[in-house]
Amino acid sequence: MADYATLLRDHVTLTCRSIDRIFLQAYVPKLQTVGWVCSFLRWQRGYPIPSSAAFGKIGDAYAAEIRRFAEEQGIPVVRFAKGDKKEEIARPYLQAAAAADGGGGRVALIGIAQEKAPVWRSWPAKGQEKSAHPHMEWGRQMAFVNHYYFYLSDPEWGAAFWKTNAYAPYPIWLWLNGHTWAQRQCEKAGIAYEAMDNGFASCADPQRLQRICDRLGPGAVKSFFWRWALRLPSPFTLADLRAGYVYELAFRQFEVSDTRVFDRPAAGRAFFEGLIRDHLDLGRPASVSLIFDKKVTARTPGPRRTKVITRGVSPEIVCYYKSDRIKQYFKGNRALRTETVICDTRDFGIGRRVNAANWKALRAVGEHANQRLCDAQAADARPAPDVAAFTEVTRPSIDRGRPARRRAAVRRPPRHGRPGRCRQLRPPARRIRQLHPHPAGRRPARRPVHRPTRHVRRRTSPDEARWQPPGAPLTTPWTPLSITGWPPPNPGT
Repeated sequence: MADYATLLRDHVTLTCRSIDRIFLQAYVPKLQTVGWVCSFLRWQRGYPIPSSAAFGKIGDAYAAEIRRFAEEQGIPVVRFAKGDKKEEIARPYLQAAAAADGGGGRVALIGIAQEKAPVWRSWPAKGQEKSAHPHMEWGRQMAFVNHYYFYLSDPEWGAAFWKTNAYAPYPIWLWLNGHTWAQRQCEKAGIAYEAMDNGFASCADPQRLQRICDRLGPGAVKSFFWRWALRLPSPFTLADLRAGYVYELAFRQFEVSDTRVFDRPAAGRAFFEGLIRDHLDLGRPASVSLIFDKKVTARTPGPRRTKVITRGVSPEIVCYYKSDRIKQYFKGNRALRTETVICDTRDFGIGRRVNAANWKALRAVGEHANQRLCDAQAADARPAPDVAAFTEVTRPSIDRGRPARRRAAVRRPPRHGRPGRCRQLRPPARRIRQLHPHPAGRRPARRPVHRPTRHVRRRTSPDEARWQPPGAPLTTPWTPLSITGWPPPNPGT
């Protein structure tokens, strides 16, 4: 079977580096502290006593608006039970919405699920429980509340979902897919392609496809958010938006993928399964440090393990670094997919807010990790030289009448998936001098070699261990020799 480098060079029909899944959270900065919360209720909404009861009224109005929106638009509403696979339930609704969509996008389904979330709660201060106007204390508490899933069919992003709840601080979670975005852009540009599950199987113009994938940035994400924020129900009024109660976007999960489609799926799959067997130690600290280019110590949080998952007949290998992970699997029995999943941007010293600088930094981290892993595997798969080649490069030879030595770069066995190191092999110098002695008078001078004196410690008798005058050389007990008659007797004894 061909090695890794040969497969990548001769049997890959399409290479695509793109952003995969994006999971974002939208939050209102002016509702993240107690002072801002009280100011919103007292001065923006006009409640005389800022309390969680006021937030309850806002939340009830918001939930009623969602129900009215679903009735007016004819959107099906499904209540999810515990353990339901929401994506599988919503898939037929999304497919029907995409087929009936006229190009402006639509809501395919509204799902309701009870989940845990942090919410603002208030309670009377100690000693003021019976007061007519008590002083309220605030804090965030975990509670099981209804979450609303808006499954969207967007003209730019394809299938996506928008998740929110009716409790302060009214967070929003977004799920997007960079591959579906690239597919929509190819359709607009008239580029023919064959779609694969969450990716591309083939493309008529791979270079233009890669340029489209590189074009994806935070501008497209923000455009999607505000396009739907103006269409979907919101707990904030137009006056609230003008007062500065607007959403900001932050990264919750960011995936960078590298897809290599093979022309011979059977050979690619067999090689990938062999790759798994050879890299079961991928999760060791030395290998993780090599892949992510970060120092891994005993204090580094996160597990240190390699996980090999076999779902059905599609194995995948996963290794972890802090809150993040990198995984490889053979996608659709056609392509080798390498994905870096960044769950906490601060693991790499990058901010969480969605902007151009953080976006570029996260993408560079993901692409660098993917490439380093592939390079390490390619180095491991290089075969060692055969016996004939090894003997040929290590024998001395004659070059222009002067003795010369051939040096061969022989790969050492890699450790923990590292790229193979090279060392220079030299033939013995004594054999070269015997075969090709130096002409008379032309023998090169040897360099002086510094050999430090080795002091040998030996046992001393009580008579030898006597007083020595200041400045006298120390002969015992550290020197290997002793001088007769030395040292002189101690005058003080």
